[in-house]
Amino acid sequence: MTPPGGEEVRVDVEGRTLKLSNLGKVLYPSTGTTKGEVLNYYAQVSPVLLPLLHDRPVTRVRWPHGVERNRFFEKNAPAGTPSWVRTVDVPTTGSRGESRHGDRLLFPIIDDLATLTWAANLAALELHVHQWTVDRQGRPRGADRIVIDLDPGEGAGLHECCRVALLVRDKLADRRLELRPVTSGSKGLHLYAVLPRRQDSEKTSQTAREVAEELQGEHPRLVTATMTKARRSGKVFLDWSQNAGSKTTVSPYSLRGVDRPLVATPVTWDEVSEGAEDPLGLEQFGYDEVLARVSGLGDLFTT
Repeated sequence: MTPPGGEEVRVDVEGRTLKLSNLGKVLYPSTGTTKGEVLNYYAQVSPVLLPLLHDRPVTRVRWPHGVERNRFFEKNAPAGTPSWVRTVDVPTTGSRGESRHGDRLLFPIIDDLATLTWAANLAALELHVHQWTVDRQGRPRGADRIVIDLDPGEGAGLHECCRVALLVRDKLADRRLELRPVTSGSKGLHLYAVLPRRQDSEKTSQTAREVAEELQGEHPRLVTATMTKARRSGKVFLDWSQNAGSKTTVSPYSLRGVDRPLVATPVTWDEVSEGAEDPLGLEQFGYDEVLARVSGLGDLFTT
């Protein structure tokens, strides 16, 4: 799937004909990873990725000239989007979820391999989604999961994130929520819990904020719930705000636009515990490693 130069090829994906271009273009210069290899990764990981994108409007982050060049965020389905790509018309919201000036955005829904291939061909390396979904008519529904982003400040790293993740797990267990850990593919960890019933995004944000502030009070040298970067040195910032209706988080199994093709990777609590004990016990995973892992980890969000 990697012809030389800018050659264009036509492929059939689940009955849809797509034109794929520039498959030999290098998107990750440090590893020489090409767009064709990115497409191959997304095709192979699709059985576990697509259920996590199902019914969620997708914001794409695109690097058409590779990760060492400029990126851009894209919410609207761009001009030339195939007519068979499912889209939803969603009101533009501010940080508190209110509609702004009646503006609306036409988001794509990536529910099948053909649409995933279409997005990857546009160099959409990162796929970001809300914690809420839409119904078949495109109407927003409540959040069906909660997320807390563990972001290490200067002087802290994944080791400290693993230590804090165990603390967050215990806090949410008290609320009868079972967390699933995911490496961010960048510096930290994401912690998800599937909700027993849908909730308003404001409520899930409040729950996540309460947990973050409780842990900040109990472990002030290790945890901060404050967004101010100057207060994060040596600590792990518990970002509760990504539960807001307007916010998104990079999806598990999405590539990241960093120097090499790392992936937001579901991991086990045994791996997190090892990372909490040993600074080298857990590291971020590359896409080739993820493909070797998915058969054992693909059901983390569905059981």
